[in-house]
Amino acid sequence: MDSKTIETGTDGAAVIAQPGMASSSGGVATGALMCLMSMSSIQFGAALSSSAIATYGPAGASWLRLAFAATILAIFVRPRIVSYTRAQWTSALVLGTTTALMTMSFFAAIERIPLGLAVAIDFLGPLSVATIGYGLGRRLIWPLLAGLGVLALAHDGEGWVGNIEGIVFALGAGTGWAIYIVLTKKIGASFKGLEGLSMSLMVAALVATPFGFAGAVPALDAYGLIEMAGLAILVPLLPYTLELIALRRMPTTSFGILMSLEPAIAALAGFVILAQPMTLLQMAGTALVVAASAGATFSARQ
Repeated sequence: MDSKTIETGTDGAAVIAQPGMASSSGGVATGALMCLMSMSSIQFGAALSSSAIATYGPAGASWLRLAFAATILAIFVRPRIVSYTRAQWTSALVLGTTTALMTMSFFAAIERIPLGLAVAIDFLGPLSVATIGYGLGRRLIWPLLAGLGVLALAHDGEGWVGNIEGIVFALGAGTGWAIYIVLTKKIGASFKGLEGLSMSLMVAALVATPFGFAGAVPALDAYGLIEMAGLAILVPLLPYTLELIALRRMPTTSFGILMSLEPAIAALAGFVILAQPMTLLQMAGTALVVAASAGATFSARQ
């Protein structure tokens, strides 16, 4: 990608950062605040989605969120659909399909296992990409450290939490996130501005339709429409915007390290919204995942 750097934000959104985007020290604090707001939006949005998942099912809630997000963004961006090349359409189809499968897998995971554990497992995907992408060697310590953290998170002191299905879905979401990163690094510059995100979200909504439409529409009412519109703004529209602003105000390495706090914020959201308490062992596991993600980000910049 020439001299550009691609940072992977929350929810897998890949943001292209120009070398001049990282700015003065006065803007770093603002950028850090934007990062924290973005991660909080993602994880509290996921926690608040629990009622929608219970009502519409994981696939139905995913489809509604994607459909609302795609519609809202298309209204503002107004992508030039008829003017895109075959290569652009191919990139949108691939990214959109990956986004849909990743979202449905993640929602299926948090229906079955605690949010903090699901996000920690999800993080294994991009962490593996970062490790393999910059060579193995001593960097293997980071995914191993994260794996130990996940094991600690999966045990509450009395027994293993969650179930195998939830863990498999979380691994699927993490795999989807990893694939999303790899694909976006190759084709992220195909569109201008937010047009690529808009197109990929429209494709994602269409791909999710056969899985979620039948379960969601019969249960949808006026309150559900407002609820899902709000969740669509929380994830992914608000975080993506905040990340773009943050990247213009702080170094990309600092951005990546701050984003490593996401598993901890997920644990907090799970505790506050879903009443999912954590033992000292699970807190230590969260700290290990955060440290592994921050370490992988920092070592990749060396």
